[in-house]
Amino acid sequence: MYDSVLVATDGSDDASVAVTHAIELARRLEVPLHAVAVVETRTAYDNAIVDPEEVERRLRDEAETTLEELEARAADADVAVETAVREGVPHEEILTYADEHGVDTIVVGACGRSSFRRALLGSTVDAIVRLSSVPVVVVGEDDDRSPAPELYSSH
Repeated sequence: MYDSVLVATDGSDDASVAVTHAIELARRLEVPLHAVAVVETRTAYDNAIVDPEEVERRLRDEAETTLEELEARAADADVAVETAVREGVPHEEILTYADEHGVDTIVVGACGRSSFRRALLGSTVDAIVRLSSVPVVVVGEDDDRSPAPELYSSH
């Protein structure tokens, strides 16, 4: 069915649930797990109060910490995981990573850290679902379904 799984995480509650699903899916299927966190680069800072380099360093540190926690969770489940921190537009980087590594399915949380958290599915998730060439599993923090929820994809 699937030879590998990719989970995208931003450290949010929904992403944590997605990580749990992805680890269990990879464990059950006995396939490698890939995990990616993307440092957003679209945000512009046009005042002297915010140092863009400091913000980027803080975001990178958060991404690395999130992936370290994911690695520990995967190790506890005896799942091999390859992690990466990418910079750029989140959905573009996630889809590029999936293509580069030939993953068979992508797991994402329904919403991320956006201040418009519940307004829509989430712009990153929406773009991944619409543009992905592989099935996408979307889970939310209130999602208590089994580790293999419905697969959403335009394909």
